[in-house]
Amino acid sequence: MTLKLYNTLSGKKEEFESIEPGEVRMYVCGPTVYDSCHIGHARSVVFFDVVYRFFSAMGYDVTYIRNFTDVDDKIIKRANDLGVTSEEISEKYINEFYRDMDALNVKRATIEPRATQHIGDIISIINVLIEKSMAYPVDGDVYFRVTAFDGYGKLSGRKLEDMEAGARIEIDERKENPFDFALWKAAKPGEPSWDSPWGQGRPGWHIECSAMSWQLLGESFDIHGGGKDLIFPHHENEIAQSEAAFGRSFVKYWLHNGFVNINSEKMSKSLGNTTLIKDILEIYHPEAVRLFLLSNHYRSPIDFTEQSMKEASGNLDKLYALLLRVSDTYGNLPLVRLNSNNMSRYGQVWKDFFAAMEDDFNTAKGLAVMFEAVRKTNRLIDEVNDDTAFEIKYQVEGLATDILKIANTLGILKEIPMDYFENKRQDALETATVDPAHVESLIAQRTAARKSKDFAMADKIRKELEEMRVVLEDKPEGTSWKMMD
Repeated sequence: MTLKLYNTLSGKKEEFESIEPGEVRMYVCGPTVYDSCHIGHARSVVFFDVVYRFFSAMGYDVTYIRNFTDVDDKIIKRANDLGVTSEEISEKYINEFYRDMDALNVKRATIEPRATQHIGDIISIINVLIEKSMAYPVDGDVYFRVTAFDGYGKLSGRKLEDMEAGARIEIDERKENPFDFALWKAAKPGEPSWDSPWGQGRPGWHIECSAMSWQLLGESFDIHGGGKDLIFPHHENEIAQSEAAFGRSFVKYWLHNGFVNINSEKMSKSLGNTTLIKDILEIYHPEAVRLFLLSNHYRSPIDFTEQSMKEASGNLDKLYALLLRVSDTYGNLPLVRLNSNNMSRYGQVWKDFFAAMEDDFNTAKGLAVMFEAVRKTNRLIDEVNDDTAFEIKYQVEGLATDILKIANTLGILKEIPMDYFENKRQDALETATVDPAHVESLIAQRTAARKSKDFAMADKIRKELEEMRVVLEDKPEGTSWKMMD
């Protein structure tokens, strides 16, 4: 099977073929660092982190750029409100971003540039656009001439004439067209500024990403990503200014993730339901947050609720419970194959997961493959006897290897299973959520079922115990148990 991506530019799935064989060059819009990151930011960052990991697992040499917008109207306003510099605000929230994303096990991108590091590149592109009559200076500002770019609107599907007819925007008499957008803004009191051919000023938002991607990936590259809210105007304007400047196709594949809703409502500051990552991590394990964010297809919306996080937390418990059970039953299995990208050295479970991911990064389907493998592994261990011990150990080793390979691609299962359970925030026994005598009775029934080879009943009892948040540890001397959170 060949990797297929849904390309926002064409509106359909397309087979992926990188511009340079064996290489992937990818740019994803990072945060504007004026405030703490919320769960919507996390969805984009975690999804593209998995894309990065998956391309690497495919054997590609990946150059991944994720930027920081560290000069912007919102940053300046926050700085002025607090009586500090824009640099102080951006530095504070860049550090917060790293704290949150490190907790979520997000890998650092290949390069993580800041817009203020590329002022010279921004000025260079603007000069080219002015020379080509694609942009014009006025009173120290510079605007892009949207009517000069024939392809304007091709990403978002918006037609300029329709936008003009329905326009409800503040009229700036200095602009040739109300939709001309700023490439450079003349300096104002209390704002950071840099020297330019048009006087002191600072860059507009859209040109920053064009300059950074150009310098770090070239005039044309493979993948550009971000949230759906960036399609218009940000990514539309990037296309216009980059293709106008360089005279060639800007990006081959455009990927956009869907929104995160909060209890079925759109997340917004006006509704007061913005949910910060740092607050979520006070309640939920970061790997449970990753599982939640990957539980729907990336292009679909996802609803953040207490129930959805309870399910994600329970699923994470099941994964660690299996690893603990395998370790207790067989010791530390030799999982050296995890270091290989050779597909032929992995089992069917990894291949099924790989096929799901090749279908437009379908993490939801990939997770279903993983949890079916967990159920199969538990059944195998339940059914083991003296005659089948060697064969089942071999099968369990293969399944565990595939599960860990999938987990590595998804960025989860980084803890030692014993430590994971010991670090749970509370002991459910102390809150009397279950009756220990009832648990012991069910374990005795399961043991009897296994001895009589009634494996269906043994599996049913195990599931019942899992629903009670009980994790079993099968050892030669008998079965012990612990409570999950």
